[in-house]
Amino acid sequence: MNLAAILVFAAAACLYGALLPARFRGWALFAGSVIAVYVLQPALPIRYSAYALPTAMLLLIVASWWLTRDSNAHAGATTSQPLNDDVVGAQHAAPLQSPNDERYSPSPRLREGSGVRGIPRDDLVTLMALVALMVGVSFLRFIDVDFRLVASTPPEPLAVVLALLVIGAAGVGLRLALRRVSQRRALTGMILLIAAAFVVFKAEPLATALSRALRFQTGQDTTLASIADLGWVGFSYVAFRLIHTLRDRQTGILPALSLREYVTYVIFFPSFTAGPIDRAERFVEDYRALPGLRGLDAERFAGGAARILIGLFKKFVIADTLALGLALNVINAGQVESPLGMWLLLYGYALRLYFDFGGYTDIAIGIGILYGVTLPENFSRPYLRTTITSFWQSWHITLSSWARFYVFSPLSRALLTRKPKPSALVIVLLAQVTTMVVIGLWHGVALNFLLWGLWHGVGLFVHKQWSDRTRKWYRGLNDQPARKRLWVGFSWFVTFHYVVLGWVWFALPDVSQSLRVFGVLFGGG
Repeated sequence: MNLAAILVFAAAACLYGALLPARFRGWALFAGSVIAVYVLQPALPIRYSAYALPTAMLLLIVASWWLTRDSNAHAGATTSQPLNDDVVGAQHAAPLQSPNDERYSPSPRLREGSGVRGIPRDDLVTLMALVALMVGVSFLRFIDVDFRLVASTPPEPLAVVLALLVIGAAGVGLRLALRRVSQRRALTGMILLIAAAFVVFKAEPLATALSRALRFQTGQDTTLASIADLGWVGFSYVAFRLIHTLRDRQTGILPALSLREYVTYVIFFPSFTAGPIDRAERFVEDYRALPGLRGLDAERFAGGAARILIGLFKKFVIADTLALGLALNVINAGQVESPLGMWLLLYGYALRLYFDFGGYTDIAIGIGILYGVTLPENFSRPYLRTTITSFWQSWHITLSSWARFYVFSPLSRALLTRKPKPSALVIVLLAQVTTMVVIGLWHGVALNFLLWGLWHGVGLFVHKQWSDRTRKWYRGLNDQPARKRLWVGFSWFVTFHYVVLGWVWFALPDVSQSLRVFGVLFGGG
């Protein structure tokens, strides 16, 4: 989101609170989020791709919702709990209510009004509204480019209608063909499809190959193909939200969601591009409470505006100022020769990342508050933590929680039930390293992100072993305040610099350049 988008969202919130009837608030967030998917997508070199990618995302969301609403969901499954609270992530899934609470029933919630073939009327209306918005965006091609909301020219409306009809017919046919497939397998297949799409769009060789194929189809120069041609805005966060809902349907803990609730949750515009990664059961509580929200609540608007201003200062003043020169990047890393200069670049980069990500989170939370949705916190003074574990309980909290719930816990359980069962040490090592590798590759399927994930996975493992063996000694420091303060300061210093050094892998795509930076940092040249 740029400044213009933030101002538009904030101004629209005032109209939303002052003029919009309460019963239309949910519809307004739904429609606004759908339109934002197209508006926030930047122009791309491949013809019509800036329209096709957001449309494909919306269709993928509808397909995922359809799978999660199927009535043959596995009821009675229980949520999986993490094996150890000392590993990645601080905040877990929101506690579920009583099994008798209708909101958390594994079966689809019955809504008023009849529909077609078991689909409630409200969902049919939502589907028609979604299609109308998709087609409506294509009519922007007839508006002068200076007033067009989208970054590039959409395709012809008739072509969009025909394509949607073909896709819809194919979807119905696929559903009939898979009628005998259990819902659990269908959900697993969708999860794998989303993961495969993520890999293709994040791995440079695969993305470049896809770009080349698309350029060939559109009659464009294939020699210019690159991963930059496929900048699918928001897909990283959308993929994690979809996998969350699909997996929670498999375990029977996903609340029954209407299509409008589901779509709005997945692409809620304040958190669409940069998070945080909310949970469906938490989001839907706020969403269903919107009709009772006080329109122009001074306290809510003051709190939201204050949070937005804090985020704007972090992102556009501090982070962008640091990005002008005092930050680690390919050019600066190749020019700096002194250890002091390299450390300054590294510290600058670490601070820039925090104020950039943290600033965007503050803006998203502030905008959400204006509309009556309280998004989860994502950062909690991470650079002040004294262990690598507590750092990951404070940095990108919702991402860490997602990885803990959907990677660490299932993998740990699988290893525990494996015969012969590995040792506890091996289970912890594999689970922690794999979890952090997933987090690393989520940023990009590349060697430097793999190494960054390994760096933190090994760090978490070493800290776990250390803390398990020194608990008695550490408790004894409570009787020695001076020594405890000294140890806390030393722990902070080690943790901070371990994290900061890890950013070298994150910042530089060329591993040989990263090794050179390490050499300069420690005086080796």
